[in-house]
Amino acid sequence: MAKQPMLKFVDIARDMPAKRAADTRTGDYHEIYAEFAAAKAAEQASRCSQCGVPYCQNHCPLHNNIPDWLARTASGRLQEAYELAQATNTFPEICGRICPQDRLCEGNCVIEQSGHGTVTIGAVEKYLTDTAWENGWVKPLVPRAELGQSVGIIGAGPGGLAAAEALRQRGYDITVYDRNDRAGGLLTYGIPGFKLEKDVVMRRIERLEEGGVNIITNCDIGTDISFAALRQKHDAVLIATGVYKKRGLNAPGAGLSGIVQALDYLTTSNHLNFGDPVDLATLDAKGKKVVVIGGGDTAMDCVRTAIRQGAESVKCLYRRDRENMPGSMRETQNAEEEGVQFDWLRAPKGFMGEDSVSGVRVAKMRLGAPDATGRRAPEEIDGADYTEAADLVILALGFEPENLPEMWKTPELEATRWGTIMAKHDSHATSLPGVFAVGDIVRGASLVVWAIADGRAAAESMYSYLRAQAQIAAA
Repeated sequence: MAKQPMLKFVDIARDMPAKRAADTRTGDYHEIYAEFAAAKAAEQASRCSQCGVPYCQNHCPLHNNIPDWLARTASGRLQEAYELAQATNTFPEICGRICPQDRLCEGNCVIEQSGHGTVTIGAVEKYLTDTAWENGWVKPLVPRAELGQSVGIIGAGPGGLAAAEALRQRGYDITVYDRNDRAGGLLTYGIPGFKLEKDVVMRRIERLEEGGVNIITNCDIGTDISFAALRQKHDAVLIATGVYKKRGLNAPGAGLSGIVQALDYLTTSNHLNFGDPVDLATLDAKGKKVVVIGGGDTAMDCVRTAIRQGAESVKCLYRRDRENMPGSMRETQNAEEEGVQFDWLRAPKGFMGEDSVSGVRVAKMRLGAPDATGRRAPEEIDGADYTEAADLVILALGFEPENLPEMWKTPELEATRWGTIMAKHDSHATSLPGVFAVGDIVRGASLVVWAIADGRAAAESMYSYLRAQAQIAAA
């Protein structure tokens, strides 16, 4: 009888890929985790319990067939495992690197709930796809047939690119428009290289272009081409712009030099690491006392970037406690290892300085009753203010949607009261015929994996719409 390759979680402990030492990794922007070796990947995959109701799969926005590709990895059938992984995920090696697995698949692993430590799903997913690229298992994008209809996609982030691949594979002419000078959206400019090295993103973009997807960069819809002209040019349009309006602080001194937005800071750093000419001005942390305000993943990216830029000190202020922060616990731990100090239950009240910021006036907080979201609301403790010295303050307070109907002079494009584009949940169709929308511009600021899921789902709806339009035209 063949030896059972799975259910080894009792005998084999959870083990992550080796992590570079903090004092080494903070000197560069390379990823901090090593790659699994084949034997280690098989060993860790073999810990999967192959449960009848796979909670890992159910809690993955893409519903990746995780138990099956773990079983094939444990058996050494790596190409089959990769093919299963990519069947439901356009960018598995990217999700393996940046998904908050601790909140999604791994966080809902059955053996984790039983106290044995979750399967290292993300690390195995990364290993599988990197191995696939090395061995030539990632095939060129080849359309099934040329169908003669075209689709315009606004936004070259994960949602737009996922839809572009699915629709090009069907046989549509695809043009993706993006206002940045490189495709990829936040994958390229918002996420630092120590979490996602940029050649990983660029090779996916190159595969799309080699497969016939036309990507037009430095193109701002509403300025370089009108939305109306775009609709006339294409048989269908997908809005996948993301949300880029930055939240500020209405506090005394908020206009001082040296108070910058997180996305501006991260984008400049990524341009610098691409070798692009940049004007660092106030966006360089070298030798400065840096204070980052916020507790999400963007804040974690900022504090860890500041460490690599050579900041004198880096502190992160968050108005709730560690248990209630929205960012990944894994990223918080990585930041602490690298020298970041977290000041929990702290909120800014104002900023000190003449022309440039010299300090943050900080209020101490406590957690009160739950708010509308169910989380305990922070309350200020009277008389407990203090000043935190700062030469650079980075605001990582999240993003809101831009007013697209106004920007694009298309008031008939319906938006919600939050400013997101109104789209049907099942089809992603908007109020305009032939116009669909996905990702953060519909959901609000969310995860890359949700944008990919939306892009893939919208592609199916657009295929049905385009096929119906073709049948009408042929009648």
